[in-house]
Amino acid sequence: MPELPEVEITARRLNEALSGATIASSMAPGINALKTFDPPLHAIDGQPITAIRRRGKLFVIDVGDDLSLLIHLMSAGRLQLYDKRAGMRDRTSRLLLRIDGDPERELRLREFGTKQAAWVKLLRRDELEDEETLATLGPESWPNPPCAEHLRALLKGARPLYTVLRDQRVIAGIGRSWVDEILWTAKLSPFKRANDLTDEEAETLRAAIAEVLTRAMDHYEEVVHLPIPDKLPLPLLVHRHEGEPCPRCGTKLEAVHFEDYVMSYCPAEQTDGKVLKDRRLSKLLK
Repeated sequence: MPELPEVEITARRLNEALSGATIASSMAPGINALKTFDPPLHAIDGQPITAIRRRGKLFVIDVGDDLSLLIHLMSAGRLQLYDKRAGMRDRTSRLLLRIDGDPERELRLREFGTKQAAWVKLLRRDELEDEETLATLGPESWPNPPCAEHLRALLKGARPLYTVLRDQRVIAGIGRSWVDEILWTAKLSPFKRANDLTDEEAETLRAAIAEVLTRAMDHYEEVVHLPIPDKLPLPLLVHRHEGEPCPRCGTKLEAVHFEDYVMSYCPAEQTDGKVLKDRRLSKLLK
């Protein structure tokens, strides 16, 4: 799933290209993608795009004076700008915004795979913050993460750090890829209980959140340009690097495999040398 750095750089590049441009027409070929009907999608036709921005892992496209498109990519969606219209055989299209001009560009929400989970809502701007996803978002994790005291209050409870940091209701923008990088940077176990954090560890965690996400954004600012690629060059040091030496201490990185995802870590620096057990149900049943 695209996370805060990937959504942020995409929003920046698209805003640079499309701010002030007029939407000639709009379509929602993805039968399940459009989740609202009032106002109707065609209400944005002929209207200018005033801004493309990010909230958590979501895109907000402000249109005209009082409408906003809220877009969630979910796990396999991509928001991209093209110099030609989608073909009739393009089964990845979920939302098409045709931009007035020559050439007639098209902002396209695409989704790969068979699951149609990405969604779009057209909302009146004064109702945007009341939308259920935005209304329950925690504070943004970047560019200014909550202070250590506030972070400890947000993370309270017995859930592991790996779980609670990915909870968008607690802190917005972090997912599986970047939580591995953050916890490795902070030298904290992914299974450490949130309510066991000391004041010093909370400050270290806050600094790690800021450092990792800023490093990612600095990297993307240098290498990501239009057209936005299907897969961004994620500057990951730990996530999905199991079996390789830790960039800091050289210990072999390990991973915990769940049914649908992988969590990577350094046992020497994060789990006191302990290699954590595999969590795949197929393994547990053997």
